Amino acid sequence: MVDNMGASASNEDNYMINEQERLLPIANVGRIMKQILPPNAKISKEAKETMQECVSEFISFVTCEASEKCRKERRKTVNGDDVCWALETLGFDDYAGPIKRFLHRYRELEVDRANQENGRNIRPKDLE
Repeated sequence: MVDNMGASASNEDNYMINEQERLLPIANVGRIMKQILPPNAKISKEAKETMQECVSEFISFVTCEASEKCRKERRKTVNGDDVCWALETLGFDDYAGPIKRFLHRYRELEVDRANQENGRNIRPKDLE
């Protein structure tokens, strides 16, 4: 009987670990939530946990769609363009546009940074 209880506790522990791995860190979620609120606003633990579940589920939903696209194209790496495609496909056009712009700007900055490290001063626009 002790063995069964030990196995049960172990299964519960594994479930809790897997559950926590699937969720964004609650501290990060709380920090993001606080940014939009007035400085004196309070956020309940329940509100943070609810938002943690929602954003984690949203990310999983979009990532799954992007991953499926990559699988069909026989690719192993999901990239930013795949995420933007998934957002549009799933009807989140309001998010896809800003993320596309962010991704484009991020790539420009990465090229600039790489050029500076190599001692060059070539911008992506100069390459076109």
